[in-house]
Amino acid sequence: MSKVIIGATVSADGFIADRNDGVGPLFDWYFNGPRELPVAPHRYRPKDGYRPAAASADLLRDTWANIGATLMGRRLFDLTDGWGGRPAVGDHVFVVTHRSPGDWPDRHPGAPFHFITGLEEAVARARQAAGHRDVSVPAGDLGGQAVCAGLVDRIDMYVVPVLFGDGIRFFGEHKIPTTLLDDPRVVQSDRVTHMSYDLRAR
Repeated sequence: MSKVIIGATVSADGFIADRNDGVGPLFDWYFNGPRELPVAPHRYRPKDGYRPAAASADLLRDTWANIGATLMGRRLFDLTDGWGGRPAVGDHVFVVTHRSPGDWPDRHPGAPFHFITGLEEAVARARQAAGHRDVSVPAGDLGGQAVCAGLVDRIDMYVVPVLFGDGIRFFGEHKIPTTLLDDPRVVQSDRVTHMSYDLRAR
């Protein structure tokens, strides 16, 4: 059955980037191993793909293969220029925004990006597009909104042994309601610990 999943690399004290969107050492684990993970070319992605440790590569390959659609907010869309019209994972991207970019269809004709005003509608349409596969939601403000709205089934945290002290929080600035999680599935890798929590029904 399709699941809505928040997934992101995060510092041990809960930050996904600094206040300037810098990730510092958070992404080092993507490049410290022997396994090749190809990615669609774009100026915001490594030209030769990722090379994580074996445990990380196996987990990411399985996770990415099972994602059918991705959500993103307008801020991330602007920061990445919509990945140049090519989804990072999945076959469709649903951008939650009140400001659709007017020139997008001309710059990227046929790109599978859809601009939706409301989060709940975006999740519903993403689930439909994903079919039996999962829907990926980024951590940060949009992920926090999705948890508060009861739309998330699983949280994947890729915890890096570093303390940021300040920055952009995993759930943004939202006050998350008390939510019980199942015991995590844990994959220990090189300079990152992958933890996956299913949310218990409220």
